[in-house]
Amino acid sequence: MIVVLNGAPRSGKSSIAVAIQESLDGVWMNIGVDVARQMTPPAIQPGIGLRPGEPDLPAAPWVPVLYAALWESVSAHERLGLNVAVDVGIYDPAIAADARARLAELPVLWVGVRCPLEVLEARGGKQRWHDVVHTQLAYDLEVDTSVLSPAESAARIATFLV
Repeated sequence: MIVVLNGAPRSGKSSIAVAIQESLDGVWMNIGVDVARQMTPPAIQPGIGLRPGEPDLPAAPWVPVLYAALWESVSAHERLGLNVAVDVGIYDPAIAADARARLAELPVLWVGVRCPLEVLEARGGKQRWHDVVHTQLAYDLEVDTSVLSPAESAARIATFLV
């Protein structure tokens, strides 16, 4: 099973991924923006963490292929019997379409991790993410981290998976 947690930075995606690892049955790998950034060489940082509106940064031409590699890695993990929690912030329609296509034959739960702008900004998040990150994907489930803890969000996800 794959759970894609899509939301703005500081919305709580990584904390939910950890809660999924700690509370859901089976082995859950946490693959997403934080792991991808650790693997990405300095010359093309922030890699898939590139923010909306920064097309001139050296990372920009690499973002589509880095996302494609991420989805292929996620697919490989799932096909080998490992569950995967993926935390990302997809704002580009082509990357969203590619994600859907690459994961089409696999069991995927698309989760929108929402957080009101004022809460997001208090956590250090940015409005430009907030405004575009939820416009590219249709979700099976949404959670609001301003009212749900990571554990409560993981519990909602677990209930939906049953």
